[in-house]
Amino acid sequence: MAPNNSVKVVEVFRVSPPPSSPDSGSPRSLPLTLFDLIWLRFPPVQRVFFYEISPTNAPFLDSILPNLKHSLSLTLQHYLPLAGTLTWPKDSHKPIINYTEGDSVSFTLAESSADFYHLSGNDFVEAEEYHPLVPHLPTSHEQAQVLALQLTMFSNCGFCVGITAHHAVLDGKSSTMFMKSWAYLCKQGGDGLSSMPPELTPSFDRTVVKDPAGLEGIFLNQWMNHDGPNNRSLMVWELKAPPDLVRGTFLLTRPKLQKLRQLITTAVEERNEQTQPLHLSTFAITCAYTWVCLAKAEGVMDTKFLLVITVDARSRLEAPIPGTYFGNCISGRAVVAERNELLGEEGVAVAINAISETVKSLDDGVLRGAENNLPMIFALKTDRLVGIAGSPRFELYNTDFGWGRPRKVEMISIAKTGAICLTDSRDGAGGIEVGLFLKKHEMEVFASLFFSGLEAL
Repeated sequence: MAPNNSVKVVEVFRVSPPPSSPDSGSPRSLPLTLFDLIWLRFPPVQRVFFYEISPTNAPFLDSILPNLKHSLSLTLQHYLPLAGTLTWPKDSHKPIINYTEGDSVSFTLAESSADFYHLSGNDFVEAEEYHPLVPHLPTSHEQAQVLALQLTMFSNCGFCVGITAHHAVLDGKSSTMFMKSWAYLCKQGGDGLSSMPPELTPSFDRTVVKDPAGLEGIFLNQWMNHDGPNNRSLMVWELKAPPDLVRGTFLLTRPKLQKLRQLITTAVEERNEQTQPLHLSTFAITCAYTWVCLAKAEGVMDTKFLLVITVDARSRLEAPIPGTYFGNCISGRAVVAERNELLGEEGVAVAINAISETVKSLDDGVLRGAENNLPMIFALKTDRLVGIAGSPRFELYNTDFGWGRPRKVEMISIAKTGAICLTDSRDGAGGIEVGLFLKKHEMEVFASLFFSGLEAL
């Protein structure tokens, strides 16, 4: 049965920073760094923020839309590169982001006939129902837009804000900082410059990124030789989500996380094979439990299963980078386990051991071995790889435009990449939301394993 989500585009606006705005410290040109270049042709990241509004609110088009457009314009003067274009000039050895006076961000206004509460709830939702809620980001071999936004109104209640961001320009932390800046200015109704708090003021200083190992050149050569030689294309990978996917969202509460921590500690002690302290952070426990449930739901045997975790490198580099640094500053590591071991009775202990070893390896340098990341992805054929996207540290549910906390935040692009998304819980009680897309029968098995495992604690 086809999903019931007919979306009609009402109007497409172009929103620019205020003309001749005072200098906000936002540069008009930014080169990509080694942290950006590794994501050069990866698909854009797409999120949707759902907001519930009371029918007693003022008419939508008379109040909410003008506020969002005005505050977006004010926010862009702090984030000029987001209104610009990613290009790779012939006289430049690497791509750059350029902003020219008058550049703008596409802002689509749409209407949906779908049930707002269905899409923003925790029941299974077909992936196709989300696709119309996020805007397309135009890219070509010569240039790429950096950001696109969409506001979709629902007839029964509420609206959502969809964001599509170029991964070579923004990591999750920078994207979240932009969204919170927009929400802050919309809620405050200020002039856009004097009222931006320090934690939302981006730092654009590229000189803080050091590259003693020459990774920038290595990444550039890897991209140019992929479908090359001398392939300077900026066209992103057009991944397609498999058919019949459904989204599931699963909550790990703080009490359940604590019980999982105790269970894992006991299981590892009983194995008596531990040679180093376990890394039992909330992140590690969530990843280990979800990884095992996913391996069991898929049920494939006799292969390696790679879990790729990403870490914020801002505070992990030899010369730390400011927490408000704008751009990518993340590094990835692959955690490897045999499927057969994950499927066994001690699967979670196996998973946490593997994750602990990988996290410990970061002490040797967050970029150690990074030159092998792209070749591994290019060559991957038989082994299963799933990434971890998002982070509960982003506190996405604090993105309040003035109409309260989001009812739901979803990362839509993981339907194409197959990643698992981690988010803070809406209730702010320290839990973690786990979001993923699977075939319906796999999702039903995953849900049964996930919930039954927690009930047994």
